[in-house]
Amino acid sequence: MPHRTELYEDPPLGCWPIVYSPDYNITFMGLEKLHPFDAGKWGKIINFLKEEKLIADDLIVQAREATDEDLLVVHTRRYLNKLKWSFVVATITEIPPVAFLPNFIVQRKVLKPLRTQTGGTIMAGKLAVDRGWAINVGGGFHHCSSDKGGGFCAYADITLAIKFLFERVQGVSRATIIDLDAHQGNGHERDFMDDPRVYIMDAYNRYIYPGDGFAKRAIKRKVELEWGTEDSEYLQKVQTHVEGALNEFKPDIVVYNAGTDILDGDPLGGLAISPQGIVKRDEVVFRAARSRGVPVLMVTSGGYQRRTARIIADSILNLHSLGLLGRQQPACALGSPSLDQMVRDSAKDFSNLSLQ
Repeated sequence: MPHRTELYEDPPLGCWPIVYSPDYNITFMGLEKLHPFDAGKWGKIINFLKEEKLIADDLIVQAREATDEDLLVVHTRRYLNKLKWSFVVATITEIPPVAFLPNFIVQRKVLKPLRTQTGGTIMAGKLAVDRGWAINVGGGFHHCSSDKGGGFCAYADITLAIKFLFERVQGVSRATIIDLDAHQGNGHERDFMDDPRVYIMDAYNRYIYPGDGFAKRAIKRKVELEWGTEDSEYLQKVQTHVEGALNEFKPDIVVYNAGTDILDGDPLGGLAISPQGIVKRDEVVFRAARSRGVPVLMVTSGGYQRRTARIIADSILNLHSLGLLGRQQPACALGSPSLDQMVRDSAKDFSNLSLQ
């Protein structure tokens, strides 16, 4: 019998299935600036969407913090106890001075935001099934598995969202993870290593962290990219392999890890995708899922430049303008554009978007 959780309580009907909380943002004495991640990125995305009049505070779903009981659906008690040691959290978040802080401060200022984002991903999983799509403005901690964190990922939100759906939502028994962050998603790969219910597609820079050879065995469709891969080659591969993945395995939910660290100039990603290319990439995934009537849950994952918040907001605006954010639509309304047209479009500036 699943435990009682607040994360599956129905939000007000008028809300968009966009999940966020001001508690997502990490700010404490400037320590967050010691990691290249923009720890206020999530709030900036929401502010951009408000400026464009797409959303308002009372129209989005307020994320709730995942409790220990929620986390134990996937995590071991031993792992959660380890997070009570500040030096362990410092290692996971890659911010060494965190090791010297009292753990009660680390819990409140670092781990609570990450637990709230994790709760947001679990909530967005149910919303996606109910509404056809959902976006958690945070989450995407794809380096964390049930018993090990790393790479700024302390909780396995993707694994948790899928396990919650399998346990609690009738008719959801197969999931596809499409991981398009620049880094390999070794956390969910380790968690679903021998689970035939989960199909993983992962496209990543083959030369960078984590280089987890064992976890790669769980990838059903592996797309290893070279340094400096640009829009044309990248979009062609994404289009081919997303379509191939969804033709090969028929899921009840797509979990889309939409990292923006593929952006040209990212200090960690090592790829060279334009802002327009990122917008087109997200469009490809949403078109492929929604044209098949498969609910899609998007999480924002990595991205280590200040301009990524604007790009994510512009991508959401683009999905909305194309009618890809709404109730399930007939496949005939969502026909895929030709690849040549998609690549040509990627090279243009969007007249209705303010990409920077």
